[in-house]
Amino acid sequence: MIYQQLFDRTEGQVHAGLIGCGDFGATIVTQGSTVPRLTLRAVAELRVERALEAYRHAGVPDEKVRVCETRGQACAAYADGDWVVVRDAALLLDLPLTVIVCCTRSPEWGAFYAKMALDSGRHVVMVDKEADSVVGSILKYRAEQKGLVYTTDDGDEPGLLMGLVGWARSMGMEVLAGGNVHDAAYDPDEGTISSRGKTVRLSADQRWLMDRVTPENLREVIDARRALIDSYRIDEECGDPYCHMAIAANGTGLLPDRPHPLHPLVYWDELPSVLVPKDMGGIHDNVRAAVDIPTIIRKKGEPPYGGSVYMVVRCPNDYAMEKMRRKGFITGFGTAAGVLYRPYHLCGGETAMSILCAGLLGIPTGSDTIRPHVDIICSARRDMRKGEVIGPTYDSGWNRDFQCSLARSVPIADDNPIPFYMLEGNCLASDVPAGATIVRRMVETPVNSALWALRAEQDAVFANRQE
Repeated sequence: MIYQQLFDRTEGQVHAGLIGCGDFGATIVTQGSTVPRLTLRAVAELRVERALEAYRHAGVPDEKVRVCETRGQACAAYADGDWVVVRDAALLLDLPLTVIVCCTRSPEWGAFYAKMALDSGRHVVMVDKEADSVVGSILKYRAEQKGLVYTTDDGDEPGLLMGLVGWARSMGMEVLAGGNVHDAAYDPDEGTISSRGKTVRLSADQRWLMDRVTPENLREVIDARRALIDSYRIDEECGDPYCHMAIAANGTGLLPDRPHPLHPLVYWDELPSVLVPKDMGGIHDNVRAAVDIPTIIRKKGEPPYGGSVYMVVRCPNDYAMEKMRRKGFITGFGTAAGVLYRPYHLCGGETAMSILCAGLLGIPTGSDTIRPHVDIICSARRDMRKGEVIGPTYDSGWNRDFQCSLARSVPIADDNPIPFYMLEGNCLASDVPAGATIVRRMVETPVNSALWALRAEQDAVFANRQE
């Protein structure tokens, strides 16, 4: 792999610290312990036992792990070669670390710690996608001003998609669509489609919908399939998948075709016929290059695809396109476009590559350019009252009080929609009727919020730089 060849041209170890040690963070610790050139002996975690357990899984003897409450304790433990656990993430900045990995799942704290790390001269690997979706552009800008790296991580879908898109564009391909996928198991014997804990039974008159689309019936079939699985999207439309799409859009320039993504139910080989512009026979009515999350149909015996990222691409040269098609490039009607996909993402198992690229090479593994193209906005699903405190927006990615959608990013102003992940923990300043879009004046201004301050800075810096 080219990364290893580039690493071999450098010297030294990368000393990294991790803030937040949930499941994703624990995987960074455990897999990172096997990676040459990476030293990850410092973890900040409020629930100390999580960090201790991660170190145990990494094979670190208990006697080599020290829980530290002060700067002096942390510095002494690290100098002794021990593994350090702190509750106060600020203590990591007293250690000789070059990269900080932000993995809190909190929009506010993710933003706070990323800024703190950059201000102290550390590279940042951003796992906190909730914060990244709101202020990733300004954090990237701040890093560039200091000659530092701010990167979306390898291991999660948005960062991996950015890498795929960059690779395709560097080969001269036009990227027409991209995103991550869900999957649905189709049982033709039972006539059922199952996905995310829900099963839909097809009537005899509906089974034909699971045949491959044709140029003549593509729109009809895709619309009818979508109606079949509408119930799957109840959870999808309140947070996490929209976060993936917003980050991918801001890092690639692929834009949502409409506020509520199309989420087509398709076979892999239908993607290059479906997720293309309407002038190519597809379902994109409003943009040429779109971000979306299709649901891939799989039959019994086929592997799950829920960890995949994909691109629909077009090669301008017909001869080259045909040659690639003969070698496994899955193309659509008339071979005008094809789909390339990576059938997995390994979460924290891959994040070490982002850490090493930042620390050894000074380059991001995600996009080299992040711009505020898209925000996640939301409307109330129920009547909400003045004084209500908005609950977590990041617990498993959902908050079922809200219906999310995607919109072109606009500055924060009284009557403008407020990004979804700026709501958490804040108080409503007025009643909000069911169905109303949440706008800035409906939410009380929090005190000393890093997330809100960074967003104001982002709006100012990029006011005349929308690309």
